[in-house]
Formats: sequence, C-alpha cells, structure tokens
Amino acid sequence: MAGVAFDAGPFWDPDADWVSDEAGSHTLYWTDPRVISGSSPVPLGSNNSGRGVGGSMVHFAGYAPRFHPSDFRTASVDGVGADWPLDYAELRPYYERIEAELPVAGEHWPWGDPHGYPHRPHPVGGNGEVMQRGGLAAGIDVRVGPVAIPNGRFGHRPHCIYRGFCLQGCKVNAKASPLITHLPDALAHGAEVRADSMVTRIGYDERTGLATGVHYVRDGVERFQRAALVAIAGYSIETPRLLLNSTSPRFPDGLLNDHDLVGRYVMVQGAPQTAGRFSEEIRMWKAPPPEVSTEQFYETDPSKPYQRGFSVQTVSPLPITWAEHVAAQGHWGADLRRYMSDYPHWAVLGSLCEFLPLPGNRVTLASMTDRFGMPVADFHYDQCDNDRQLLAAAQEVMERILEGAGATETMTIQRFAHLVGGARMGATERDGVVDRDGRSFAVRNLMISDGSILPTQGSANPALTIMALAARQAERLLHP
Repeated sequence: MAGVAFDAGPFWDPDADWVSDEAGSHTLYWTDPRVISGSSPVPLGSNNSGRGVGGSMVHFAGYAPRFHPSDFRTASVDGVGADWPLDYAELRPYYERIEAELPVAGEHWPWGDPHGYPHRPHPVGGNGEVMQRGGLAAGIDVRVGPVAIPNGRFGHRPHCIYRGFCLQGCKVNAKASPLITHLPDALAHGAEVRADSMVTRIGYDERTGLATGVHYVRDGVERFQRAALVAIAGYSIETPRLLLNSTSPRFPDGLLNDHDLVGRYVMVQGAPQTAGRFSEEIRMWKAPPPEVSTEQFYETDPSKPYQRGFSVQTVSPLPITWAEHVAAQGHWGADLRRYMSDYPHWAVLGSLCEFLPLPGNRVTLASMTDRFGMPVADFHYDQCDNDRQLLAAAQEVMERILEGAGATETMTIQRFAHLVGGARMGATERDGVVDRDGRSFAVRNLMISDGSILPTQGSANPALTIMALAARQAERLLHP
C-alpha cells in the first residue's frame, strides 16, 4: 500500500531555489503568524522552524550528536525532568544506522556512550582553530564534529565546499537532509509527496475510534485524503496546533487531549552565543557553522547549584545574523558599521543549555486565524531558576575559551533554539500523548513521528535523536 506525505511548503530544488545569500534564503523558514507570550517569550522563525519538503533539516546546521544515556532517566538520576519510556540502549542501533545513512563525520566521541563515526572529521577552519586553542588553554576537551556532511563524495552527493551556508540550505547537496537522503528512495518505491498542502484537521470516526485521514488545503481548495494510518510530523508548534484544532464530540478539547497534555511541556534549549575579537583575521564563515564542540559540561555536576548541563560548539553567524548580534548589544550607527567592518576578526561560540520541561510552557490556540482559517498557535514560555543558572554558567565557559585563545573583547547575545515536546511520549496515557513507539494512546492508528514526542531536551542538537526515533517507529510498524 503506497503512502502519501503532505507538506505545507514547496518541493525545493536546491539548484534553482537556494542562493548564497541570507536574505534570499528567508523562504526556507516558517514565518506564518504565531503568537508568543510568557515571561521569556521565544522568537519563532529562522532559528527553529522550517517550511518545505525536507522540513527544518534543509536549514539545520548539520550538527548530529547523540543524546546521552542519562537523558533518558533525568527524573530518576537527577530529580528533574522526566524519565523516557525507553532507554538509550534501545535507541543505540538506530543512532548507528542513521549515522551511516546520512552519513556523519567526526572524531571519536568520548562523552555519553563513547563511539566513533563512519567518516573522518572535516578540516577545521578559523573558528574551529580558535575553539581548539582556547579549549587547550582552559583545560577543556574539545572534538571535531559530528556533522551530517560526508567527508568526500558519497553516492551522488559531492564533497562539501565549505561555503558556510548550511543554515540557508546546502546548494551543492553535501549536507544531509530528508530532501536528499531519504525522500528520493521513498519516491522511487512508490511514495507520493504533496507539496504546498496545508493539513488543517485530522479526520476521526466516532464509531470506530480511528483516524480516517487528513483534511488539507491545496491551491485554495479544501480536500480530504483517506488513510488507514496517519503519522503526524509537524514538530513542536504545528503538531499540537493540528491536534488542538481537530475537535470532535469524542475529543472536545482537541484530538488525543483527554488528559490535557497536548501542547504542554514544550522545551527550547538556551542557546546563548558569545563572540570574541582577535587581532588576526579568523574568517569564521569559511566552514560548516558547527566544527568543534565539547560536551564536557553535559552532565549534572554535584558541585554546582543547578541540575543537568550544557554543550558548547562553534556557530559562525553570517553577516546579517552578525549585525543582529552586534545591534543587540546596543551598538548602532557608526559604531555598528565599525563592528561590521571588523567582522573577519571575530569568532563565535554557541552553547546549548538543557532547559527543563515545565507543564506551563505550552502551545494553545489563539483567537486570531491564519489564511487557511485555522487558529494561530500561541506559544507561552517561562524560564525557571535552573534554566537561568545554566545560561550564566555556559556564558562563563565560552568567555573562558575565547579569552584562553587570545580574544581581546567578548560579547554575548541571549537566544534560543531547537523546539521539542508538546506531545510527549509516556509509559501511560496519564504521562504522555503517545507510547514508547510513537503510537497515540487514544487513537491507535494515529502516530506522531517528530520532536514533539521527546520528554526531555538534552544538551545535544535533537535532529539525530528525532530521526533515530522515527527509524525505530518504522521498524516496529513492519515487525510489531
């Protein structure tokens, strides 16, 4: 039986659609209206939302670390967060499989579950050299990679040309994303992808208790596609929004929302970026944004007043993003122009801090509607004391690395990245929206196959874990 996938955005052609220009890449991001609220509102758009076939991975940085074994049992080990209904050992073979399929390049990884990667690490550019030098001076262990970019040709894909535009779409198709790694195989085996098709509701049969398919809008026309099984992969804003909009007599508060869990426990990672100025030219744009990183501060340190931890990696913002970074520090006019002219002399590191899952951090439906007549998502977010302590600790480490490398000036911008949660997995229907296999408790032919099912965030970029979970779901569908 053939499957059909829907995407609200276009089917991208990298040769025709993607350019080496930040502004020209803006169409890659989900910029439809959304409401943000709370004491620490999280901006949405280019930092955490994708639009188009291939999803957010067409503009992710290419960084592909694993979660640590401790991420799956933070409640038991650290007294915070939540325990997953599966453990790291169950996901390990899928991590290994996806690392080979993408493939991932990097040095041997000593943190978490120590492991190697199928491709050797890439050459390091100026920003990576700064972190290596600063890490050595500060006594911090750093490693090259892991990135989902083959080191050399791979199949029909060319070698990375180190143009530094991973976040704006890899025009040469060296960086992995479902658009070039998995969808071509799916299409060759009979799958169909309907682009520019906005799914607005999930159909539900009150008599059978099963999902019947999806309502969607394409070319301004409302349509319905019947299905024997429905898998949602809209991520942490659009998946809860879709479920909450799919009301019925059985689910008056939204599909799968019997226990008021849909939309709750949405997490971001605190992602401050600290820049350092050097007398020599660094030219940080001449490489993939993530080159060198450390997970030395990933786990809970009993000597610290906070739980869990953070990672640090090179990030290498391009000029428009760099201008936003500088302007956020209050530099404007002639002062801003001076910093922009000085751009080649700066190196930038970024941290990923594990913010904790809180029930009040959630997606609900706003009163305003979008161009499809669908209520807009309202994303409410508050930080807790633990989150704020992690931000301060991460900034101190990044400053120490940059100053150890010889930086004469540093500055930090606070930002956020990597949405997960909103339809978390749990051991029972009172703990989660879906079970350990991604199958919903309330509607057994409805699955969720995206980052919204993650119970905790970790300090690692979540892309590889999301893909490993999806691979595990697919295998369990084939072999129950």
